[in-house]
Amino acid sequence: MGKILKFAPTIIKNLFSKPVTVNYPAEPYNYPERSRGHIEIDIDNCIGCGMCTRACPPGALKVNKNAGTWTIDRFDCIACGFCVEKCPKKCLFMVPGYQEPMPGKSEVEYKKSEEQMAKEAEQKRLQAERAAAAKKAAAAKAAAAKAAAEKAAAEKAASEADSKGQPSAAKPEAEKAEEK
Repeated sequence: MGKILKFAPTIIKNLFSKPVTVNYPAEPYNYPERSRGHIEIDIDNCIGCGMCTRACPPGALKVNKNAGTWTIDRFDCIACGFCVEKCPKKCLFMVPGYQEPMPGKSEVEYKKSEEQMAKEAEQKRLQAERAAAAKKAAAAKAAAAKAAAEKAAAEKAASEADSKGQPSAAKPEAEKAEEK
């Protein structure tokens, strides 16, 4: 009987005080400001550079630029946020809270939309065309410069030969025939 009376003040105090627990399922939980949470991605803004995979200490991320996929192994991810800091397009972000439970260990793969893949393919094609046109223009410019240099060298040789009074090797055969 003495043991029950020891708890009586605590019981009476708890009957008239506010509950300490939160009503979690009915109300969303407010996570602290600097809680890490988990990594999410806006895959359509990702350029597939792979900076996040190189920054990830446990190697939980994989990027396939050609297929347009970004994969994360949630069980390997330590939610350090290095990938978020290193992303040049800022398409990675930390979401407060925990990830949804999964039935087993698996990787989560995000795939770019077909519209985005088509848009990127068109951009690559246009870039390749511009590069080919620039290369062709550079080759034409180099050929013109080479022809100008050869012409200048021929004229220089002709002027040197004329100043010495010797027949020029640069003179065409028709001019040589006229002199004879």
